[in-house]
Amino acid sequence: MSADRRSLNPLYSDNRLKLGVFGANVSNGCAATTAPGHFVMNWPNSRDIVTIADRAGFEALVPVARWKGFGGATNFNGTCYETLAWAAGMGAVTNHASIFSTTHVPTIHPIVAAKQCTTVDHLTGGRFALNIVCGWYSQELRMFGLQTMDHDTRYAYADEWVEVVRKLWTVEEEFDYAGKFFNIEKGFHQPKPLQLPHPPIMNAGSSGIGARFAAKHADMAFIGFYEDSLADGKAKLTEMRRIGREDFSREFQIWTSCRVVCRPTEKEAKEYAHYCVYEKGDFGAVETIIGEQGRKDPNLSPEVYERMKVRLAAGWGRLSPRRHPRADRR
Repeated sequence: MSADRRSLNPLYSDNRLKLGVFGANVSNGCAATTAPGHFVMNWPNSRDIVTIADRAGFEALVPVARWKGFGGATNFNGTCYETLAWAAGMGAVTNHASIFSTTHVPTIHPIVAAKQCTTVDHLTGGRFALNIVCGWYSQELRMFGLQTMDHDTRYAYADEWVEVVRKLWTVEEEFDYAGKFFNIEKGFHQPKPLQLPHPPIMNAGSSGIGARFAAKHADMAFIGFYEDSLADGKAKLTEMRRIGREDFSREFQIWTSCRVVCRPTEKEAKEYAHYCVYEKGDFGAVETIIGEQGRKDPNLSPEVYERMKVRLAAGWGRLSPRRHPRADRR
């Protein structure tokens, strides 16, 4: 008989602060830089990062779903492993951490995704989790013969996609599903995932409709925080929790990311961070990302635009810790 998911997945451990590694399946990881020593993506390197984090007690290993790089001097993220197969492989060489797959919902049918996710959940003994991305990189989608959906349609499509996957994971008998995007006749799925009622889902929706999607579906809501606008981040977090509680009777974890530069002293860390980003940043790739995400606003001041480029080059725009105090993460 399947165990309750909280007894299987470290994402539900007693640690209030949980730690993870992001992007160990793509070239350069999350740093768009030409600096010597940037992450070269191959199986030994990816495996070594994952197994070190696993032995250290990290709870999450999250890959980036990528099919095509962003150009620039490094073709940022252009060398990459598919995330479901990566998760299965990493499950075989780890013992503790939760292994995520990241899935662009337009690129895979929910019946296929449900079966693959269940397979990895069994292979890892219930340590699987799914990160859902609606898909925004038009060059990738055109490779699949797909057109980029408008923002709201992406989330409507993803909403049906998740509903179908969850029905496959949880409904014992055959079922029919009739939606705008999916029509399932006598849907059926066995075996069920080990985790009850289903493997945890992460989503990083941040717009109004994106936050509502995350509040409805995500067990882990991924939110970006920035050192110069922490109040705005806190307000978004509070609103998302309110939507979850009042509209969907749900609670969920909040996850974010930060970039970490390790050197013997804070001065050396700051100098190296400046070197990697300002002197060696792959801003050609960064310009592609900004354009694809529709963030090239002519009304932005040069100062704000430059800050956005630096954040993306340094680690997908995430929080930069100023110091690294010791802390008991329990």
